[in-house]
Amino acid sequence: MDFKSIDYLNKGNWLQKEAYKVLTESKVMEKLKSFQPLLVGTIPIDIAIKDSDLDIVCSFENKQVFKEEIQKHFSSHPQFSVMERIFQDETTIIARFNMDNFPVEIFAQNTPSNQQIAFQHMLIEHEILINRSEEFRKEIIRLKESGIKTEPAFAQLLNLRGDPFHALLDHGKQQEII
Repeated sequence: MDFKSIDYLNKGNWLQKEAYKVLTESKVMEKLKSFQPLLVGTIPIDIAIKDSDLDIVCSFENKQVFKEEIQKHFSSHPQFSVMERIFQDETTIIARFNMDNFPVEIFAQNTPSNQQIAFQHMLIEHEILINRSEEFRKEIIRLKESGIKTEPAFAQLLNLRGDPFHALLDHGKQQEII
């Protein structure tokens, strides 16, 4: 699956089609085009639950320019906030807001979007889901609905040891997924 474009969403389940509609009508990806936007998380790989958001990773060269663009395009949306933090030793800009029926989170670092951990995790999770049964996918969703985050749910079902975020990356490298 090519996750570089969101066109695949329009052929997916009702939630994916709704996400496609919201993202295209509001031109979110177009507005973020110069920041390599990639939709990541649970909606693209069909393991979303009721509270799942639209997660978009971006890459910036200049964090101030990125912040200004985020403010310009999205500050009028309900619940808008933007913050800067250090995440995995890297300056990170996180913007959150609501758009139609979706919470949106834009996560940006000075790292190419396709090399960011969220995108890598999604590729690994997608490949695992392709190679496992429908029951496995349903169990991931059940665990998520019980309050377990995505990576720990995969780690639990795959019997991965240690920090689930690192263990999932290691698993992806061992399986030559990433």
